[in-house]
Amino acid sequence: MNRSTSDVCVFDAPATDADLADLRARLAAARLPEPETVQRGARGPDRWQQGVPLDDLVDVVEYWRTGYDWRSFETRLDQIGQFHTTIDGLGIHFLHRRSTRPDATPLIVTHGWPGSVAEFVDIVDELADPGSADAPAFHVVVPSLPGFGYSDKPTATGWGTEKIAATWVELMGRLGYHEFLAHGGDWGGVITTILAGRFPDHVLGIHTTTAQAPPGLATDGLTATELAWTEETRDFWRHRAAYAKQQATRPQTIGYSLVDSPVGLLAWILDKFAEWTDTEDTPFETISRDRILDDVTLYWLTRTGASAARIYSESHNSLDPDLRVDVPSAISVYPRDIEKCPRPWAQERYRQIVRWRSPERGGHFPSLEAPKPFVKDVQAGLAAVLAATR
Repeated sequence: MNRSTSDVCVFDAPATDADLADLRARLAAARLPEPETVQRGARGPDRWQQGVPLDDLVDVVEYWRTGYDWRSFETRLDQIGQFHTTIDGLGIHFLHRRSTRPDATPLIVTHGWPGSVAEFVDIVDELADPGSADAPAFHVVVPSLPGFGYSDKPTATGWGTEKIAATWVELMGRLGYHEFLAHGGDWGGVITTILAGRFPDHVLGIHTTTAQAPPGLATDGLTATELAWTEETRDFWRHRAAYAKQQATRPQTIGYSLVDSPVGLLAWILDKFAEWTDTEDTPFETISRDRILDDVTLYWLTRTGASAARIYSESHNSLDPDLRVDVPSAISVYPRDIEKCPRPWAQERYRQIVRWRSPERGGHFPSLEAPKPFVKDVQAGLAAVLAATR
């Protein structure tokens, strides 16, 4: 149900009991393959060579069916504040948490794939009203990307990262935020970079965990650590990015499985949480089953497996190589992330890096893996950005 308040509506769309019962029935009736043929039992990354191990998937499916509580996540979203508006004919869902601090700065936070607004529900309150008076405070806006979650599904091509960035500027303006900060990782990092490069009159500065270097830069002068980063990133795109190629070229084909089978959707997403987190074996070493299932269930109930995958066909390898960011930028490179950009390369695009950090721990989902250190990192990074704008 949407209650109109000018251009922005309060959003409330609880799942029906029938939808939740259908999910449980599908989980109970799932047809599973035989076990993987690599070594089973011993903990470690080798167990995941062929994808999600059968025993692990069975455990999560059983918990999803019998123990997981979707209603608690719905309540959490409502506590933060859910809203909806229509921009260029497409409905955009977003969370909006205003700070009580008079010195708070607007901040838009953008997720990626296979993430969602679920990535940030544990950090919004601290960003808005930090426990320390010395930490910066923010009016936090967390939109669902087009085709993700409760945002509408585009019915035609054209909703790539450039258009999304322009839509975010319009969204923030509707909320009265004509100047703002931006943070993002994964696709959210790409969009954040575009925001900063295309809209410097609106974007005060950015913090990102996914710095985007221009293509074709030489490795001369890089440190041993930076050279290792480039090798790891090259290895990822050569040998571990089949999911991206599939979603960039045939999102509709994989979409049938992702929308029809909750177990297929879970395995497709859980595989990435396992590989991309800073853990020795499973992602549940650092992220709770509930939070991962919040994310997966949001995809399931909104039937967005196919529509979310299309962001790859819209935007894969499409970032303007000549785009430059002149606003202050804070960049963090986490050690187990899938793409790690050397600082000399980053400086070719981000011309005013005011804070650069390489945390000791963390992977692709730092807001879920280590929420408290991540919040401190964002606060420190954006504090440096704000200091540079004065």
